[in-house]
Amino acid sequence: MAACIFCRIIKGEIPCMKLFESDKTFAFLDIGPLSKGHALVIPKYHGAKLADIPDDQLTEILPTLKKLVNATGAVDYNILQNNGTIAHQQVHHVHFHMIPKPNESEGLGISWPASTGDMEKLKALCEDIKSKM
Repeated sequence: MAACIFCRIIKGEIPCMKLFESDKTFAFLDIGPLSKGHALVIPKYHGAKLADIPDDQLTEILPTLKKLVNATGAVDYNILQNNGTIAHQQVHHVHFHMIPKPNESEGLGISWPASTGDMEKLKALCEDIKSKM
């Protein structure tokens, strides 16, 4: 997809601060970092959402993220991957953020609006999801 900014970065049409590249995976520094070392890891295969990417194109993603964690020396960090506009995805090419969290003010800030689940409804949901996997 020629219009995709990440596909254009992979092709070298748009410069980036490349950290890693293989046949399947590409990693580079985020140009709008939330903290020092904030990087993106993307599959070279274009797909908007995680479910759009073939499993064999995802095999290097977590090992690459782990290498980035070790290379940056991050002790506390977030791995973030959003799917869809209402889930805060801005570039519609699957990408994973590795965001170091060196202190309370730098890195990703999130709130977690948790609720107490109805155990019977959760059990039914669990069985429904398991039956479709």
